[in-house]
Amino acid sequence: MNELKAALLGALQGLTEFLPVSSSGHLEIAKKLFNLESVPKLFDVILHLATLLAVVIYFRKQIAEFFQVLFRWIFRKPAPEKSMTQDGLCSTEEAGRRTIIAVIITTFITAVLGFAGEKLIPDVPLMFVFIGFFITSILLVASGFVSRAQLKKAPEETKEYKGITILQSVVVGVFQGIGTLPGISRSGSTISGSLFTGVDRKRAGEYSFIVSIPAILGAFILEMKDLKGVKEAVGTLPLIIGFVSAFMVGYLALAFLMKLIKKGKLEWFAVYLVLAGILGLIFLC
Repeated sequence: MNELKAALLGALQGLTEFLPVSSSGHLEIAKKLFNLESVPKLFDVILHLATLLAVVIYFRKQIAEFFQVLFRWIFRKPAPEKSMTQDGLCSTEEAGRRTIIAVIITTFITAVLGFAGEKLIPDVPLMFVFIGFFITSILLVASGFVSRAQLKKAPEETKEYKGITILQSVVVGVFQGIGTLPGISRSGSTISGSLFTGVDRKRAGEYSFIVSIPAILGAFILEMKDLKGVKEAVGTLPLIIGFVSAFMVGYLALAFLMKLIKKGKLEWFAVYLVLAGILGLIFLC
């Protein structure tokens, strides 16, 4: 793989990891177009690590709050007098503790479904990627209706936020597990799952990307066995270029998406997914 292709794949990963259009699906399409289907899956995971770094940096304050809550919980320290981020996942000590448990539950369910999918469906035909685009578009449109319904609720009808519940964490875990399949967007699935269970838009976006951290780390650990192979197939310099490209584009895409989530405009991407799915089935299958 040359440096230009690595940079393009990295940029594609960075852009599509956060936009709800399926990064894995787009990488599969790009590999076919560039004749890079022999590249080990670990290369994709390394690009995912680059976008993971973008998540950690972008949500550094929220992640720090999680660790602060966890530290006080373990060592039985009192909550600070100064309140935390009022509209964040850890807006109160109770909310923070519940959400920590929720992250663990979501991660466990994702791991089970992801591992099962890897064993039962090791390789999927490219046609499935385009079908996955249609599935993602349906989720985005449906979540758009739910999001607008939330906005129409009177303030007294809106439940007080007390953290991500067990039910919500289970649903998001299932959606994130499904989102590991090529063509189905992980971010689109988890945000939709959160909205379907009553999480407000801002927290739905934050929770979606917070739970992506253990999921991506887990995928990297499982694919570590191919580290030598990816260096031989890709090369050290292209690997570095792809990583940097994915990180830089990913950070910008994440910042852009969080603004769209607050405005409730995710269903816009459904139009693109439907068109991409139709064109892909016609010309690439």
